[in-house]
Amino acid sequence: MVRIPAILSMKILFQGWNTLSRYEIALPGPEGTLDPHGREVADHGHAAVVLLIDREKKRITLVRQFRLPAHLNGDDGFLLEACAGLLDGDDPETCAKREAIEETGIALHTLIPVFDIYASPGSLTEKSHCFIGLYNETDRIGAGGGLAHEGEEIEIVEVPFADALNLIRSGSIVDAKTVALIQHALIEGFLDG
Repeated sequence: MVRIPAILSMKILFQGWNTLSRYEIALPGPEGTLDPHGREVADHGHAAVVLLIDREKKRITLVRQFRLPAHLNGDDGFLLEACAGLLDGDDPETCAKREAIEETGIALHTLIPVFDIYASPGSLTEKSHCFIGLYNETDRIGAGGGLAHEGEEIEIVEVPFADALNLIRSGSIVDAKTVALIQHALIEGFLDG
């Protein structure tokens, strides 16, 4: 008999950009009992992510920005990623289009929903709604680079289709949502050529 986990209690430990909560839960054990466990969960909302693809010029547009947790792990904190942002009350499609303009200056002419993903479901509530965004040179309407009032200093990086998988293999792209989107784009033929 499968038993449903039970939430016994929740206490907010910290509230800032993230909310960190401590949960006491009961999970089904091997003997059919509910065994108690404690878990901390970080929540800062859900996000939209879009891999920008220019099929005419056979390139993808990524962004490079500083990520403190990667830096704290001893890695290069300036990660190469698909453009993304928190929903901030918008639906995922609106957010993806907004982030593409803010971060890269590209107004997408086609936005294709592809999947939702949890990057670290053991401790984070964030669900990323992932898209493929098709564009061409005429869709560039601004400089991009992010929003200064949000502390964004974003470098726009164009990558030829032929180099995308090698950047994952070499460790130049380590962001989970970006790896998943590039692999999806390759499998589905978006990066042919």
